[in-house]
Amino acid sequence: MTPDSELLRRFAKTNSEDAFAELVERHANLVYSAALRQVNGDEHLAKDVAQMVFADLARKASSLSRRESLTGWLYTSTHFAAVKIVRGENRRRDREIKSMREPIQETGPDPDWEKLRTTLDAAMHELKETDREAVLLRYFENRQFAEVGAKLGLNENAARMRVERALEKLRDIFTKRGVTTATALASVISANAIQIAPANLAATLTTASMASAGTGTFTLLKIMTATKLKLAFSAIVVAGAVTAFMVQHQAQEKLRVENESLRQQVAQWQTDNDSLSNRLAAVGDPKSLSDEQFNELLKLRGEVGMLRNQVIEIGKLREENRQISRELADATQTLQSLPSPEQALFNKKRVQAVNDAKMVGLAMRIWAGDNNDQYPTNFEDMTNELGGVTNVMHFKEAFEFVNAGVANEHYPQMLMLREITPLQAPDGKWERAYGFADGSVQTITSNDGNFDDWEKQQQQNNPPPPNQ
Repeated sequence: MTPDSELLRRFAKTNSEDAFAELVERHANLVYSAALRQVNGDEHLAKDVAQMVFADLARKASSLSRRESLTGWLYTSTHFAAVKIVRGENRRRDREIKSMREPIQETGPDPDWEKLRTTLDAAMHELKETDREAVLLRYFENRQFAEVGAKLGLNENAARMRVERALEKLRDIFTKRGVTTATALASVISANAIQIAPANLAATLTTASMASAGTGTFTLLKIMTATKLKLAFSAIVVAGAVTAFMVQHQAQEKLRVENESLRQQVAQWQTDNDSLSNRLAAVGDPKSLSDEQFNELLKLRGEVGMLRNQVIEIGKLREENRQISRELADATQTLQSLPSPEQALFNKKRVQAVNDAKMVGLAMRIWAGDNNDQYPTNFEDMTNELGGVTNVMHFKEAFEFVNAGVANEHYPQMLMLREITPLQAPDGKWERAYGFADGSVQTITSNDGNFDDWEKQQQQNNPPPPNQ
């Protein structure tokens, strides 16, 4: 069997859809089963969680390709993605109380599994990463000890010992939670932890994940449909563009119909006017007319008055026509001023990165105030200041410290934080967010993605070494 790391490297280098599809097929059941438990059995939410996890895997393929096994990373990512989706779903349900429905409850023939199901994943995440990986490989994926050892870099006996110790720790965690089973814990987990994912889910996840990572050949509309990531800002832009096109089309159609109607009326009125002129000329002097001819003359003059009123109406219609033309020009200008969907998506990501950098900078200053003006050296130290483990994981993947150490209020422009991966704009240029000691954030642009020269210039804002 080709190792996970080799498949991921192949995908990262060549965008091989076959390699990524094999990874998804290999781990879809694990991810889907863990997600299903953590979203209270809601199959639709479980599919959304799985989609988020594999999309994240596609985006981080290069950095994760050094891992021998993806099982632990996928399991942990599923936990965080499920927490995020459940939190969002709960908020949505709070806003839509009238449409609230009871969560789907799984029923199963194994009473021991029912006791463990709702707390299994939370208990698993109380284990250390190495212990959690061992339990996942042995009892979730049902691998032999020799294969577990190969994945963990251990021999078979050492792998067996680690699995047994990890299982004992997991049993202690359940006991503290008041959960006990009549059947052996290992047997319950092995028999029930992994469920078969819905048919075609792996293919759907492969397509959606590769599309969201920018490796597919989909159009923007297909990407948004496949991944269900309906970004608010992009949606507004697309809706605005569609509205402008509709306004333009409707205005053009209205102008075409009214112009045609005006041409027909003018032609008819011109014909009537010529006829009346001829008839008036034939009538001659009113004094020499008979009563019948005189009445005819009055009738003709009345019709002439009506024609004059209609000419006035034509003037009004022409003014309305000009107004519609101006509105059409304004709609066209509005459409041209809208950013492209790609630019709108880039702008949203850039705003998010700047806001995140400001949050990290604030957390660093708060932490330093409580720790003798010492800046933290890792994100885990600021778990409370950043609002929990989920945020720590998010910020740690996005930013890195530059000058971690002693805070110095006399050097407010000292560079403290930078974005790990610069963002490339639709015009090809690269942008990177930087955070400074005073809490400010600045976005720097580079034509080639190299920021070394600019960062060297910022060293003049650092305090001198202690021996100077």
